[in-house]
Amino acid sequence: MPELTVGDQRWHVPTGTGLLEALNRQGVKVPSSCRAGHCHTCRVRCVTGAPADHRPHALPATEYAQGWRLACQCQVTTDLEVVPYDAKADGVEATVSDLHWLSPQVLRIRLMPARPLRYQAGQHVVVWARPDVARPYSLASVPGASSWLELQVQCGRPGVFVELARQMKVGDHVRLGEVLGGPLHYDPAWEARPLWLLASGTGLAPLWAVLGEALRQSHSGPIRLVHLAAPGEHYLEQALRALAAVHANLELDLRAPVADLNDLRPGRNTIALACGAPALVEAIGKRLFLAGLPRGQLLTDTFEKRAG
Repeated sequence: MPELTVGDQRWHVPTGTGLLEALNRQGVKVPSSCRAGHCHTCRVRCVTGAPADHRPHALPATEYAQGWRLACQCQVTTDLEVVPYDAKADGVEATVSDLHWLSPQVLRIRLMPARPLRYQAGQHVVVWARPDVARPYSLASVPGASSWLELQVQCGRPGVFVELARQMKVGDHVRLGEVLGGPLHYDPAWEARPLWLLASGTGLAPLWAVLGEALRQSHSGPIRLVHLAAPGEHYLEQALRALAAVHANLELDLRAPVADLNDLRPGRNTIALACGAPALVEAIGKRLFLAGLPRGQLLTDTFEKRAG
């Protein structure tokens, strides 16, 4: 059986055992939010040996060459020595600078990083509330517009990270890990085209940043923002209406999560971005495609349901 080594611990595991499972069973606490290779909270660095990797392209080529792997996507097939990601050593410290409940369920957390973080609108960052508790969160702030980073945390479901977020105070510290890219972004080449931003729940967070970036770059085409949320949970309604009062090309469309989508009829030149719960994003995509939107003009990201 292959031997697995972490620090001064050495033990044998059956060939083909999942790396994340092998580590956690031995008491090596490697967090994982999605177990699907998306959240990147389970990063480990292979010092010697190489596991069988089901998603070799999930990490940038430079990091992969340095031995970084996503433990949830790897199996132990040979002797292997790994070093779990250390947020204290590898991450960036950030101070909680502001806390504000945007609705009964959504907590806005603003973080001041110890050094500037490079990111783009639509991206997310891994946030370590404790050495063993990490979650990826979309950045709702607009790059270059402020020194702080903004998270919009859905606190309506139980979970370890959520409980820690509820207990946070201004002045507390967290660690920021990897900035993760994704399909959501704003392209200046879209400047004159209709832009649709469609979100459910806190899927609005990255689209709020994309909207801010589009307006910062003086997007001249019509912008339609659709937000599907329960009553009382259109948590950015006031801020959005203030923007719409200043930008005549911004149209707001606030709906219930079970709203009929059949009236969504984008023009063939429209660029659409959708983010939120998988089922709603799938329903939005299906509706837009049936209405004639070319597939290459819809960019989607989903928030997988997870425990905190």
